[in-house]
Amino acid sequence: MEIKALIIDDEPLAQDVIKQYALKLPDLTIAATCNEAICAHKILQEKSIDLIFLDINMPKLSGISFLRNLNNPPLVIFTTAYSEYALEGFELNAIDYLKKPFSFERFCKAYYRAEEQLLLQKSASQSKGPENAPSDFLFIKSNKKTFKVKFEDIFYIEGLGDYIKIHLKDSKLVTNLSMKKMINLLPGEYFHRIHKSFIISLDKIDAVEGNMVSVNGNKLPIGNSYRSEFTEFINRFLAD
Repeated sequence: MEIKALIIDDEPLAQDVIKQYALKLPDLTIAATCNEAICAHKILQEKSIDLIFLDINMPKLSGISFLRNLNNPPLVIFTTAYSEYALEGFELNAIDYLKKPFSFERFCKAYYRAEEQLLLQKSASQSKGPENAPSDFLFIKSNKKTFKVKFEDIFYIEGLGDYIKIHLKDSKLVTNLSMKKMINLLPGEYFHRIHKSFIISLDKIDAVEGNMVSVNGNKLPIGNSYRSEFTEFINRFLAD
């Protein structure tokens, strides 16, 4: 799946960093670059853009103001040196927030989150039924039956090799799906992967302590490769 991106940043060095990182990702194409937000409106009208790497502190028009004025904007990853804008950025439904200078590894985490969201959108579009069809559930095959599973009823999902176990309030379903495919089927704003073997419903978190998350009385581990991203997510909602 090719992902076409737009860079909006008034710093040439920052533009170059993103371009160099993008060259290492075969599905990511930088379709255009802007030095200020104002010129980006025309590009969005002329080109099909899936993802914007958007600086916040820019002359004439800030990235925050630019995004607020867009109707049906593409996915956005903020790239800025000013962490005080993080909460405001996420309130605008940004996919991620990269604080300059950021590493290639951190860039990849943000990109893969956007990629997962785009794949989910594509899957939903391809399977879209009648105009008023509900989008708050999916169908799961388990034990020779097909079950309707509402997203709100899912507590967490456990990976079992080539299978997954979906933990509901009073029952469990085992089905032949990979964790990667499952995360792409779930709405990203409600579910988060914390371990190679666990996806949790953010709404069902009871507590986070050390490297463990409590969900419905079960303590689930936070994997090393997921800890940083999950900690960043939790910190966005900490009360000062």
